[in-house]
Amino acid sequence: MCHVFAGQDPANYSFETRSIRLMGHPTSVRLEARFWVVLEDISVAQGMPMSKFLSLLYEEALDIHGEVANFASLLRCCCLNFLDADFDHQRLSNESKQDLALSA
Repeated sequence: MCHVFAGQDPANYSFETRSIRLMGHPTSVRLEARFWVVLEDISVAQGMPMSKFLSLLYEEALDIHGEVANFASLLRCCCLNFLDADFDHQRLSNESKQDLALSA
């Protein structure tokens, strides 16, 4: 039963650390490699480079919650939501278009 999970390529779950800037401050985020692939897909769906997507996501989470206690966990959950069969990809696309219109 677990062979489908246990037998996956170890490269999927090897850690990858990336340097990013959040609100102008350099930091690093350590995620499993597969999550970085999904984050690339999300940023493409948003029509922006991943660096901009991560920065905007951080700023929006900060505005909504007042703090971002664990950004890496937030990113993992974003990936899971994006991959969920019930995720509203149309809403994501519409929000992205609205944000681009506001910034123009």
